[in-house]
Amino acid sequence: MTTLSRPDAARNASPYLYGAEAEAVARVLADGQYGHNEVTEEFERQVAAFLGVPDAVAVTSGTAALHTALTAAGIGPGDEVIVPSLTFCATVQAVLAVGAEPRFVEVDPRTLCLDHEIVRDALTPATRAVVPVLFGGRAVDLTPVQAVLAERGIVVVEDAAHAFGSHGPNGRVGATGDLTCFSFGPIKNLTCGQGGIVIPRTPREAEDVRRFRLLGVVQSQAERATLTGYQVDGYGLRYQMSAINAAIGLAQLPRFTTTEQARRTLWSAYRDALTDIEEVALVDVDADRSVPHLCQIRIPGRDKVFHALKASGIGVGVHYPPNHLQPAFARWHRPLPATERLGREILSLPFHQHMTQDDVDQVVTALRHVLTTRVRS
Repeated sequence: MTTLSRPDAARNASPYLYGAEAEAVARVLADGQYGHNEVTEEFERQVAAFLGVPDAVAVTSGTAALHTALTAAGIGPGDEVIVPSLTFCATVQAVLAVGAEPRFVEVDPRTLCLDHEIVRDALTPATRAVVPVLFGGRAVDLTPVQAVLAERGIVVVEDAAHAFGSHGPNGRVGATGDLTCFSFGPIKNLTCGQGGIVIPRTPREAEDVRRFRLLGVVQSQAERATLTGYQVDGYGLRYQMSAINAAIGLAQLPRFTTTEQARRTLWSAYRDALTDIEEVALVDVDADRSVPHLCQIRIPGRDKVFHALKASGIGVGVHYPPNHLQPAFARWHRPLPATERLGREILSLPFHQHMTQDDVDQVVTALRHVLTTRVRS
């Protein structure tokens, strides 16, 4: 069977650096100030400018961004948060971190995202927030249910960990008026090595987010150096992004147009190569508007295909096991037959910027071989 010979190409995902990142980090190290400083603040300003929003607040991870945003939105014990079961467990852990109750719901099988009808049907008197997951980079449009949410005082906190740079119906994700959370982990569309950012809706929310990410401290660094020291106004955690991580992000941002085009081209290459394989359904990421983060297919009998491709050196993966079936979240289990079927069918193909057209062709050739062998057996 055909295998991918290059180690980078054989992975399911891989970080992509342009070369300037090492120099940017070296400058921070030479400066001797490694923590949160003006480098982090410059990264925040540039992300805000890129998205076309008034403010952006950098934190240590996408999970920290979700936790911070939910806190700033006033979500807490006794509140119910609608969240798709099909997401990385970090989405659920952030809900639990504020003491709220996750209400797991289905997703649209074509997109693996929430839609407005799912949200409308899931609302209960206890619902205080909705966390749409922008799966694979695809924007989620909740406009048809927005009036209902606003009337009930329900906040939308977007989990856009996969979707930095993607467009929705009203502009880039993050500019829609909702609280939006991005992740800048190693394999994301834009990486800081590790990190995340919160896009607040109001100056007051921005202030609350900044206070929470610094242990509830309100003074500036200069004010904290005075005799009176600092003042703690509320609960918070140590969620500030370091200058080292921000420097990596600052080096990546000017090249994002290249990232955007490369990921769209790669996804389109897969789409074209998979068109005539009847057993395979490609998950639609709306590549014309999104910056794809994953390339996923749905395929009955997924497990045998997964093992066969792995054995041939193809770095396939599963994103993600449904959360309502996880032992840690058993308390909130409810039957979700569509999600359970998706959990048995979804398969992530290798997808990252080290890949070439030849790599895509080899992956699809290997997939065809596995499917043909399966039919014969």
